[in-house]
Amino acid sequence: MPPCSTSATTASPAGYQTSRRPPPRAPLVNLTVFDMAANNITGTIPPSIYSCTEMKALRVSHNLMGGQVAPEIGNLRQLQFFSLTVNSFVNISGMFWNLKGCANLTALLVSYNFYGEALPDAGWVGDNVRSVRLMVMEHCALTGAIPSWLSKLRDLNILDLSGNRLTGPIPSWLGGMPKLYYVNLSGNQLSGAIPPSLMEMRLLTSEQAMAEFNPGHLPLMFTLTPNNGTASRQGRGYFQMSGVATTLNFSDNGITGGIPPEVGKLKTLQVLDVSYNNLSGGIPPELSSLDRLQILDLRWNNLTGTIPPALNELNFLAMFNVAYNDLEGPIPTGGQFDAFPPWDFKGNPKLCGQVISVPCGTKVEARGDTSSKFVGKKPLIAIVLGLCLGMVALIVSLGCAVIAVRRVVSNGAVRDGGKGEEASLFDSMSDLYGDFSKDTILFMSEAAGEAARSVTFLDILKATNNFSAANIIGSGGYGLVFLAELQDGTRLAVKKLNGDMCLVEREFQAEVEALSATRHENLVPLLGFCFRGRLRLLIYPYMANGSLHDWLHERRAGDAGAGAAPLLLDWRARLNIARGASRGVLCIHEQCKPQIVHRDIKSSNILLDEAGEARVADFGLARLLLPDRAPLTTELGGPPGYIPPEYGQAWAATLRGDVYSFGVVLLELLTGRRPVETSPSPHGQQLELVRWVAQMRSQGRHTEVLDPQLRGRGNDEAQMLYVLDLACLCVDSTPLSRPAIQDVVCWLDNVDTISRSNV
Repeated sequence: MPPCSTSATTASPAGYQTSRRPPPRAPLVNLTVFDMAANNITGTIPPSIYSCTEMKALRVSHNLMGGQVAPEIGNLRQLQFFSLTVNSFVNISGMFWNLKGCANLTALLVSYNFYGEALPDAGWVGDNVRSVRLMVMEHCALTGAIPSWLSKLRDLNILDLSGNRLTGPIPSWLGGMPKLYYVNLSGNQLSGAIPPSLMEMRLLTSEQAMAEFNPGHLPLMFTLTPNNGTASRQGRGYFQMSGVATTLNFSDNGITGGIPPEVGKLKTLQVLDVSYNNLSGGIPPELSSLDRLQILDLRWNNLTGTIPPALNELNFLAMFNVAYNDLEGPIPTGGQFDAFPPWDFKGNPKLCGQVISVPCGTKVEARGDTSSKFVGKKPLIAIVLGLCLGMVALIVSLGCAVIAVRRVVSNGAVRDGGKGEEASLFDSMSDLYGDFSKDTILFMSEAAGEAARSVTFLDILKATNNFSAANIIGSGGYGLVFLAELQDGTRLAVKKLNGDMCLVEREFQAEVEALSATRHENLVPLLGFCFRGRLRLLIYPYMANGSLHDWLHERRAGDAGAGAAPLLLDWRARLNIARGASRGVLCIHEQCKPQIVHRDIKSSNILLDEAGEARVADFGLARLLLPDRAPLTTELGGPPGYIPPEYGQAWAATLRGDVYSFGVVLLELLTGRRPVETSPSPHGQQLELVRWVAQMRSQGRHTEVLDPQLRGRGNDEAQMLYVLDLACLCVDSTPLSRPAIQDVVCWLDNVDTISRSNV
């Protein structure tokens, strides 16, 4: 590779192959960022790189490089960001020694290197990297103890030593690190108890200190996952460390003892993971005071006692897992606990509650008397005869019940007639949906109206033309949507889910019935559902005006074709849509019990009814899916461009994550741009709307962000700039800096008071 030069740029974009270039003429002394991630480069770092003395960021991650980090790296005295992630570099002690000249080094990412080496524990290491605030050394199989020189890094914010072979206890001095708020020591061989001193970490205990914490931006995006390059390009990385969730992760070690009750002091903690250890004792009720907690993972330990009922007060708790412990008593209800699936509690035979279908109050006693193992011959015959007679009676009763159910037709569950005609419709679909000899369960709510309430499964088949491709009006991660036009002219939208992805019938029906009871003028109501074999249908009213995405990005005036401009939505229409959609989100966040995290807010899920009013669609659907079968967009909380940055660290859908996605929708309304657009350059680089808006605003070009069709309209422009400020608050990289949806609704309601004189 040629040295840095003024005639040839060597800092190629990540993910593109480089080629040989003519020898340069002079050094590029002003080159500040050199990013060669994911290029299949071999060899080691060329010495010529070290002549770029103004360099602030050097990333060579995800290549095939090796060797040692040369002493000349100390020439890069301005270096702030250094990443070797996923290569084969060796001699970690030599790297730390050679970094002594990099006094400004802020971020050091060396995961998947130095395999099997000993992590040095000499005091000079801390002296050489004293300014580091982000240190990530995942999956290097490093040996030794957690080194004491880390205590010299007084500005350290993020420490990730996961996936190594470190032994010994968790150091108590970690609690005295004044700016540390993310610690991941998972996947090691640590032992001993959790030090109570960790409950004194300043940024985890002081809400004021965390509110004042502002580490600023890094020169390059980073993630806390091995797949650094790919995750960053999908928009799930971080430019600033404040976007990373406050975390204590000690999972998959050999930690013993109990969970210290002092854990209740960690007021700003968002993630606590101590799973796969040997912890004992009870779950401290003090955990209920952690108002910001989003993930609490306690599975695979030896915990005993009950689950504290007050944990249902944790409104932001998105994941709770206590599987495979020795807990007992009732599982709390209310709050987020009504949304947790039964597998979060499995492996605790003494637990009871509705979520695991084990009624409380029934006591099962173990037989301790050894004499009970010996039963006389006559009592044994009586027991066998009794069981046989009981089984016969049960079979007869079930047969009568089935016959009775087949004769009943009610408003709630409707069974179709017309077997012959129905069979002819299914000839081409029997392989797809499995056994259709099963009964059909079809439920239509009162809100569906008289005509729709009397609809049968056969009517739906006819109305969708046997689920013909010509009737498809939408698609997404959950399934296809078909237009169904009944004989009386009523039009419905029928969403056909993939049955293999869904919960079992009983749990699915319970969730759907709860969703069908949710009503608001700015929500698309669920009118009914249908089960038949593996087939799962959800029935909604048809929204004649399509989606916001169609109006902003797809619809063409007069169907003039792809070259025509999208139909114009003026500012008043866009503002009205934003207001309506925000009220719909407010309903599921605040009025639904339990609260519903949408997970997939986007412009294509904001539909417009015949009056042009916005209605939020697809809320609550993530609850209907098995967690290991959810589509990719559901796992990440939306498609690229809408995904909150914190979801790149550990997936946990939250209310504030929904606010971020709604903020992206606001930016779409204001700019007319898509969340992610592909540039016309030869490489087709993707341009993210959030990043573009932030860049334009940092240059003072606020008005240029607005849709050209809406600019220069006096008070309208002033109101748009006002809403632009709101949108940028919503897409803040720090979840707790985003407004609650209630505040968003109030902000939008006040837009009419804004005039040009106010800005």
